[in-house]
Amino acid sequence: MRPVWQGALSFGLVNVPVRMYKAVEDHAVHFTQFQRGTRDRIRYRRVNERTGDEVPYADIVRGREVGNDEYVLVEQEELDEIAPGRSRSLEVESFVDLEEVDPMYFDRAYWLAPAKEEAQRPYVLLLDALASRDKAAVAKFVFHGREHLALARAGDGVIVLNTLHYAAEMRSADDVPQLPAKAKTNKKELDLAVKLIDAMTEPWKPEEFSDTYRERVEELIEAKREGNTVTPAAEPEEPTKVVDLMEALANSVRSSRKPRTPDLSELSKTELQKLAKERDVKGRSKMSRADLEAALKAS
Repeated sequence: MRPVWQGALSFGLVNVPVRMYKAVEDHAVHFTQFQRGTRDRIRYRRVNERTGDEVPYADIVRGREVGNDEYVLVEQEELDEIAPGRSRSLEVESFVDLEEVDPMYFDRAYWLAPAKEEAQRPYVLLLDALASRDKAAVAKFVFHGREHLALARAGDGVIVLNTLHYAAEMRSADDVPQLPAKAKTNKKELDLAVKLIDAMTEPWKPEEFSDTYRERVEELIEAKREGNTVTPAAEPEEPTKVVDLMEALANSVRSSRKPRTPDLSELSKTELQKLAKERDVKGRSKMSRADLEAALKAS
């Protein structure tokens, strides 16, 4: 794994040389474009719209419209000179309670690792201090030609860095049309909705979720390669009508009362017996652990 950025994480007078690594990789299916009916690939070129001539990348400069079809042209060297970070510094501005940061501000995730052996001690010191206080460091650094706001927090044996959106980039929910500010619910509806949430609540296990759309795309590609077809997916269900809301909630609660089977091997025998009682498994009091697991899987 190659670092995507390298510099020093500084807080107070302490500087920790660090390397930054991507914590997320792209698993999306990427396509190449072709003209229909041919094997001719579609290519994109940088073309002068007036002359139609292709322009070398070295001859391209950036322009910012300032009104009335007037542009100010800027050279890359000029941007480099005024950039706030020729330095390789990830500077901590302050520390905040992690729970105060709305997840809406989170952008991309990275791992921070010590860049050299002598950086390990101050790195672990910061990691342990953040974990002990459940705090996060608010920092700024320059990456990919712009200054980023970021949040450094304690992960499982590693400092996690999330780039953040600036407050000025966030759009107000007040701009969203048709928010249900005047809609009212009654107690029965609320009670059923809460019961449904409770019935569907389970521990967060991200490894149990996968990109099923990507899997279907891969199946389609493989089937077409072999000259086969793929069965279309079922159409989405119709939106619930207001008059049917109570019935839909009640049916949802009834269908969710039989919980999805947890990882039984991780439960104690007492927990297995409790689960068997909830599922009304007959003869559960005399069952061995293996019998309980088998009966629960069949229930």
